[in-house]
Amino acid sequence: MKNYIKDQIKKSYETKQAIYQNEELLNKIVEVCRLCVELYRGKNKTILAGNGGSAADAQHIAAELVGRYGFDRPSIPSLALTTDTSNLTAIGNDYGYDKVFSRQLEGMGQTGDIFFGISTSGNSQNIINAFEVAKQKGIKTVALVGRDGGEMAKIADIALIVPSDSTPRIQESHILIGHIICDIIEKEIFGDGVN
Repeated sequence: MKNYIKDQIKKSYETKQAIYQNEELLNKIVEVCRLCVELYRGKNKTILAGNGGSAADAQHIAAELVGRYGFDRPSIPSLALTTDTSNLTAIGNDYGYDKVFSRQLEGMGQTGDIFFGISTSGNSQNIINAFEVAKQKGIKTVALVGRDGGEMAKIADIALIVPSDSTPRIQESHILIGHIICDIIEKEIFGDGVN
């Protein structure tokens, strides 16, 4: 059993090593960080959504921004569309599950916001629908995906594709990337910046 555990840790490390060595992906993470810092120097917000474990990731990242990541500072506006059960169930019941995020984004998203759609496959229809609403409203879109990026990578303004086919490895890496983005936003807006 210990060898199995070690193998799982090794696979997680190897996925992160692949990200570390992927200059194109690293440059896209830098681009997303710059967009977020620019957004937060204005009056806009980040909005996030995902399904299942990716819903938890959306909430986790939003909480790091609204609460705190590394040090005490003013709250940063971020919204996870996965948290309001009344919205989710009403929209799901009245319009269908494919509309649970697009309908919320239609009501709460504003031009200049950034919408992060999180999906290991990149093919979540409810996120794809939200991307379409985002485009109509002038909201930038970031796909946080894995595998080949799926349909989301094709329509997002920026696609951060974790180089893995394993759902657990992709999700672990999504949180790593999310933490890096939160860290840089916090330090650039309220700290001494990063090099």
